[in-house]
Amino acid sequence: MTDLEDRAVAVIGSGFGGLSTACFLADAGADVTVYERNEQLGGRASRLYRDGFRFDMGPSWYLMPDVFERFFDYFDREPTDYYDLTRLDPHYGIYFKDGDSIDIPADYRAAIPLFEEYEEGAGAAFEDYLAEAERTYDVGMEHFVYRDRSRPEDWLDPGLAKHGRGLSFLGSMEDHVADYFEHPKLRQIVQYSLVFLGGSPSNTPALYNLMSHVDFNLGVYYPENGMGGVVDGIVAMAEELGVEFHTDHPVAEIRGRDGAFAVRTEGGREFFPDEVVSDADYAHTEQELLVSEDRQYDADYWDSRTYAPSAFLLYLGVEGDVDPLAHHTLVLPTDWDDHFDTIFGDDPSWPEDPAYYLCVPSETDDTVAPEGHSNLFALVPIAPGLDDSPARREQFRDLLLDDIATHTGVDIRDRIVFEETFSVSEFGERYNSMQGTALGLAHTLRQTSLFRPPHASTVVDGLYFTGSYTTPGIGVPMCLISGQLTAERMATER
Repeated sequence: MTDLEDRAVAVIGSGFGGLSTACFLADAGADVTVYERNEQLGGRASRLYRDGFRFDMGPSWYLMPDVFERFFDYFDREPTDYYDLTRLDPHYGIYFKDGDSIDIPADYRAAIPLFEEYEEGAGAAFEDYLAEAERTYDVGMEHFVYRDRSRPEDWLDPGLAKHGRGLSFLGSMEDHVADYFEHPKLRQIVQYSLVFLGGSPSNTPALYNLMSHVDFNLGVYYPENGMGGVVDGIVAMAEELGVEFHTDHPVAEIRGRDGAFAVRTEGGREFFPDEVVSDADYAHTEQELLVSEDRQYDADYWDSRTYAPSAFLLYLGVEGDVDPLAHHTLVLPTDWDDHFDTIFGDDPSWPEDPAYYLCVPSETDDTVAPEGHSNLFALVPIAPGLDDSPARREQFRDLLLDDIATHTGVDIRDRIVFEETFSVSEFGERYNSMQGTALGLAHTLRQTSLFRPPHASTVVDGLYFTGSYTTPGIGVPMCLISGQLTAERMATER
């Protein structure tokens, strides 16, 4: 990467995109300072400490270990220099609401007979599907994800046709999966991970079949001290590289141009970097931190986007155990279309029969709960922008606890010793998130690759963006890569 030794860079926001960008820029010699509005580093990967319990408030799945290894390797380090990993087996459990339940084993080969039980020939179809997913992953990661193709001219590479031949760029995941499996439960098993991309089977491009390779082949892990431990590790490396961090520094305004920026905080402090990288919510940065003439997009643009779901999160400290729940558990209606319609349909609403995710890190980590207790949080994807008044939340909380008891057999309603909710309002207040989305822009066909907002402002020289709104998109591994792409773009423009 080009030497940036003479540049002072302000990174606004310390999510994984901001942390990654800061590391790459500092390694290239830049003088990097990160300004975080909240009291903790990590952005949405915050932690909640209460009454001896520790909760990862945001991401809780450690997927795509190869991305983390590649990230640390760039700096001649390894993830294990900062945290250890435990591979989960089973990867996760699934409770279907018709009374059926299965565990997804760590070895994909053990899942072949499971698929065959549901549908004759599905075992072989599953192997074919995984082979296709692996090829898509290998080609997609190397030639599309790790390369910033956010401008039309980036697609004029003559080698793209060769590398992309046979990949399913068009069409939906729903249609793609239907070519392999007829049984609705099998279709759900290979598509549930779309929730990590903020989409549904009907609006996510078939290209994302690569997520099944991530799920079944690359494995599901738990990092030491949770995802917060990953944040700690990256922050420690960043400080070794010379990055300076300031928490409780909410930025209120960005003014200026390349070499002459002024960044003002809500407390009135001003900083004068040469360049600025925003890992804050892209829409918030454009609409609230910049004057109108410095914005790439108007309010109508942001209002017209398709946002990834928000979430209703319920953090619970529970007396006793919660067996037989696994570390990760999915609870799915046998027909989940109605739930997706409440998120992406014309009339967004709270789901009456929700699909949801349960996480019990105390199954793996005995430091997250006091002795004799379990740490459990529930996550229900819901439409962004919903009214989440206290009365509505209390009603949905009761519905969810009843549903857990009914469909998993785990009744915790009289054993809860701590609880806290987090939903649309908090995503908006704590993270300045557009419409309270939990993730950013959904990965629809019209919001993938060059159709996502760019890393470099087209209006203000020296202003850059990183994180889930940019390429390659949503998810912790993608945000790490986004940081690299942003830093490379900055180095190239130097």
